[in-house]
Amino acid sequence: MGRRLRVRSRTGDLGLGAVFVAALAFLYLPIAVLVGLSFNESGLPTAWGGFSTKWYSELARDEEIKSAAVATMTVALAATGLSVLIGTPLAFGLARLRSRLLDGLVFVPMIIPDIVLAIALLSGFNLVFTQKLGLQLGLWSVVLAHATFGIAFVAIVVSTRLAHFDHSTVEASLDLGASESRTFLHVTLPQIAPGVIAGALIVFTLSVDEFVIAYFTAGIEITLPIKIYSMVRFGVTPVVNALATVVLGLSIALVLASMRLRGRQAAS
Repeated sequence: MGRRLRVRSRTGDLGLGAVFVAALAFLYLPIAVLVGLSFNESGLPTAWGGFSTKWYSELARDEEIKSAAVATMTVALAATGLSVLIGTPLAFGLARLRSRLLDGLVFVPMIIPDIVLAIALLSGFNLVFTQKLGLQLGLWSVVLAHATFGIAFVAIVVSTRLAHFDHSTVEASLDLGASESRTFLHVTLPQIAPGVIAGALIVFTLSVDEFVIAYFTAGIEITLPIKIYSMVRFGVTPVVNALATVVLGLSIALVLASMRLRGRQAAS
């Protein structure tokens, strides 16, 4: 009887292992193919012509891609800064009020489909800024659009940190005569810093990769995802593969950094 159970257990483990490997292959095999083709000498998607990095050199010489990359980094940094400035105090308010209704309202932009949020933002920008103020859509509107969902991500990450926050240290600092601003800078901020940085990295990563909302709200400006879209409309080239690999590497690095910070946050 015991031998039968062990055999069944091993068979079940092998089955689970096979499913796990198949799931990983389904998820990551297309990415691996893309990365591999970015080093293909021939430049053909169906034939391997040898290893080469020439497509990365060609990518570095493309001025339009450089301009789009600068625009993307500008938008991502500005949207991240705005999200942190608004999302951090919002997290304090949510932690103090402890209202499920308010939590739901804040986190709605995280779950709304991108196409719906993009149309809503485009309509709002046209109504308020274009028609009333005469401003044309540009990078500033993309920053505001990305901050719309970025604020929610910062708020939820910082709220997680505040759930384990030791408020007695703040009270002790105030009792010892420190001002509220000094207490925030020297007591509160160092304790919530891992959460703030983790939230900022998440927003930065999402902003760099985001296409739909940027496409609707950028006007005549071109960000990197929009540039990639315009390139793949005429077929996937090795330069597109190289560019996608660079963006993929940056995204993975930022996600890993965010996970590491959140791990430290949970440990502390």
